[in-house]
Amino acid sequence: MAFAVGSTNYPLGVGARMGPGLFPLGLGILLACLGAAITVVALTVPTRRGDKVGKFAWKPLIFIIAANLIFGVALGGVRSINLPPMGLIAGIYALTLLACNAGDKFIWKEALGLATVLAVLSYGAFILLLKLQLPVWPPYFGP
Repeated sequence: MAFAVGSTNYPLGVGARMGPGLFPLGLGILLACLGAAITVVALTVPTRRGDKVGKFAWKPLIFIIAANLIFGVALGGVRSINLPPMGLIAGIYALTLLACNAGDKFIWKEALGLATVLAVLSYGAFILLLKLQLPVWPPYFGP
């Protein structure tokens, strides 16, 4: 739904001449409806054995959402508090290490190995192959 709301900042255009905001608006509404339908079905349809919906897994939910928010802040920074972007590599390490806490056990060696593999693959895919203009390192590391 956030994409649909954010797309209202762009001109929508008309059917014959679509503007840049029309596609994100339609996609945002479609995904919001799909998410709502999946949630309703998941909470109302009985299981095969008739079990009730169990407790929500709050720990994984909080860690996964927080990891994505931290990645966004690390990648783009926060201008309102003068926090510079930390770059793609630091963002991926922060994302991976925080998201690994969502499980039952946290093993530093595995988490750091996964973060390293993800950072190398992301650098190769987004910076080298797609040539995206993303900050890779914090500004005080490079020119």
